Amino acid sequence: MSDLVLGIGDKNLSSWSLRPWLLLTEAGIPFTEENIRLDRPETREVLREKSPSGLVPYLIHGDVNIWDSLAIMEYVSELFPEKELWPADREARALARSIAAEMHSGFSALRAVWPMMFTRKDMQHTTQSGVSRDIDRINDLWTLCRKTYGAGGEFLFGQFSIADAMYAPVVSRFVTYGPVKLSPEAETYRDMMFALPAMKKWGDGAQAELAAG
Repeated sequence: MSDLVLGIGDKNLSSWSLRPWLLLTEAGIPFTEENIRLDRPETREVLREKSPSGLVPYLIHGDVNIWDSLAIMEYVSELFPEKELWPADREARALARSIAAEMHSGFSALRAVWPMMFTRKDMQHTTQSGVSRDIDRINDLWTLCRKTYGAGGEFLFGQFSIADAMYAPVVSRFVTYGPVKLSPEAETYRDMMFALPAMKKWGDGAQAELAAG
């Protein structure tokens, strides 16, 4: 059993849980998953015992407890430097950190109007209330990264990185609420990400949870 314990919420809904889960899974880092079903009578009490913030996700590693998605991924990157979870090139790494931070703190309209519902497709939801601006900005970022640093592979910076994990829930939203108009580079990236075995595994888990009720 791994000494990393990752607490996550419902796979159909918890976009912040998807990010570190995908990072650990795609990078091949062993961890123990603790699934906390949300909006249940016992949820708040369980999370109070596990997470300093009372929220998911959280990562427990010995006496260390981390309760923010990006902080969890930074910690994992330091634990496993050989995985190269940020780009090796300094300029690429600066851009990767910038777009990850922008995802962490921005795109509030997209979050509010298009909540993650991983198992749904083609809902064609409204793009009002700033959603169109958020989509255009994400399209520009994906296109920039792919054109500038993507030559070494299929991901934003060629090889898989924390930046890809940060935008995984957006990939899901673009499938759920599509079709979304994207550049050829961004469209190819979206389709590749959604087809990842790790993303499929997360989707299977979401379906299983929904079936279980």
